[in-house]
Amino acid sequence: MRTMAYGSWPSPIDAALAAEHDGRPEWLGFVGDEIWWTEPRPLEGGRRTLVRLRAGGTEESVLPAPWNVRNRVIEYGGLPWAGAVQGGRPLVVFTHFDDQRLYRFEPGGEPVPLTPVSPVGGGLRWAEPRLDLERGEVWCVLEEFTGEGPTDLRRVLAAVPLDGSAADDRSAVRELAPERHRFVTGPRVSPDGRRAVWLAWDHPRMPWDGTELILADVADDGTLREPRTVAGGPEESIAQADWSADGRLLYTSDRGGWWNLYRDGEPLCPREEEFGGPLWKLGLNWFAPLDNGTIAVVHGRGGTALGVLDPETGEICDAAGPWSEFTSTLAVHGERVVGVGAGPRSAHEVVELDIRTGRARVIGARHRDPVDPAYYPDPQIRTFTGPGGREVHAHVHPPHNPGITAPDGELPPYVVWAHGGPTSRVPLVLDLEIAYFTSRGIGVAEVNYGGSTGYGREYRNRLREQWGVVDVEDCAAVALALAEEGTADRARLAIRGGSAGGWTSAASLTSTDVYACGTIMYPILDLAGWATGETHDFESQYLESLVGPLAEVPERYAERSPSEHADRLTVPFLLLQGLDDVICPPAQCERFLARIEGRRVPHAYIAFEGEGHGFRRADTMVRALEAELSLYAQVFGLTPPGVPTLELAK
Repeated sequence: MRTMAYGSWPSPIDAALAAEHDGRPEWLGFVGDEIWWTEPRPLEGGRRTLVRLRAGGTEESVLPAPWNVRNRVIEYGGLPWAGAVQGGRPLVVFTHFDDQRLYRFEPGGEPVPLTPVSPVGGGLRWAEPRLDLERGEVWCVLEEFTGEGPTDLRRVLAAVPLDGSAADDRSAVRELAPERHRFVTGPRVSPDGRRAVWLAWDHPRMPWDGTELILADVADDGTLREPRTVAGGPEESIAQADWSADGRLLYTSDRGGWWNLYRDGEPLCPREEEFGGPLWKLGLNWFAPLDNGTIAVVHGRGGTALGVLDPETGEICDAAGPWSEFTSTLAVHGERVVGVGAGPRSAHEVVELDIRTGRARVIGARHRDPVDPAYYPDPQIRTFTGPGGREVHAHVHPPHNPGITAPDGELPPYVVWAHGGPTSRVPLVLDLEIAYFTSRGIGVAEVNYGGSTGYGREYRNRLREQWGVVDVEDCAAVALALAEEGTADRARLAIRGGSAGGWTSAASLTSTDVYACGTIMYPILDLAGWATGETHDFESQYLESLVGPLAEVPERYAERSPSEHADRLTVPFLLLQGLDDVICPPAQCERFLARIEGRRVPHAYIAFEGEGHGFRRADTMVRALEAELSLYAQVFGLTPPGVPTLELAK
């Protein structure tokens, strides 16, 4: 066992390895008896491919580069594909990211476009496709731009012919119901084909604030007639809706303070647990009804489990295994239940649960250790005390390297990670980006600050009109507690985050003296600018709840914006930005940098061409990680081997 200073430990987990293993399988679905899903390819420009698991257990990517199975509906995207068996062969429809068109694909052939390219604004975009082979259509959510502005658009439920007749003809796309709401999810049709349900909401609400559950009759001509609201409202969030095998309406609602499951308006399993989550993408699902009347569920408080709920008894039988988190994607077929699970020692895998035996097994995207797992973090689930005695949830990852120990009396540097959203949650799973730091002797603390999901509506609502206050305070409380208990070096604390986490990082650096430096990625920095046209439609009025109405509290927007307080920033920082980001655009970073010009604050700004909101390309992630480590090395006096030096301007 060698003795070396924290932050100087050699590690086999380099930035390239972390980048190569970024991302996870998503959007599971059955095509006949086969399970298919999407999977990231960081080494192929960050595209998403479609993976097919054949009956013999062989995985194959069915769409080669440059096909990219992803869409831009509400910019965060949604379910991008659907499949069925026709004539004994798979038939798949999918959205291609580059042109946002919907394509028809049969293995062995080439994808054929089903929808046209629109010259207006962001064009035509499609999400949540569902095949209706009897009508020869695919039903989708259509997002259609009506002008050049980011909010010049409409969203409707639409049917696209499978014969390709709409490939160059927008008029051949059939709209299923009148346009009534700003946002809609895809329709779920009842087993008898006579009714359909979907979710809808309007500005300024976000879907976790309040949604409406819309029920309509399916007419003989395939239109959705007499749509009416049957649940939900301004202060009730319905996260998902579907039908049981016997035609009863199922949905998750937080009317009782937690997203619980209801059947025809009656609770099935009332618990202080979440059976739903924030609808950041269209098509997420936390439950799936089975033919025998039971319901596959993803549920939990903080972490999530995969189980099968008996709606008659309210009992749940959970899958046993090493997985501490299951994501919001499920697929069921017969007695098979398939989800995506991960744990502190394993990345996300495709897991099948057999409801007859209760046994679970990995069937796809199997985790394989790229290095000795002795280098992985050994995380701790912690609850800290924030201002006013409130609970703050966090995951603490101490420095860990099997062959090295630190000198007696030395305390390690720590980086606080603020997650994006901010209505989101960081899961406790193996993340090689975290291991990149911990294996070198730098601790990481992931904070699920007030406003995070997974802990009920009251915890989530802590951030209402308090963004830039509660999140900053909670992150600081965790950092200072780690220092006070002797876990972290008080003089070597940093903060980092992306998107809303970038906001929290920047706000922390301009409003507290807790941190010695920080990493700010694709952030929000200027609230007034972001609220008046500098972001996309989905979040264009998000600040109404996070900060308050701009017309009523303009001083609050100025008071909390890091860009308005650049003069308070005295510590080094790294700013990372994608130049194609339409959610948190580069203009926010550019104004911020202009305001610190001449103030001699050490900093670096790296902007990446071809990257949007969140980095997907391996070369981008490598440069970003190495730059971040170099920042900490320079500020904390560390000597990590083999890391290029980041040039800090003044």
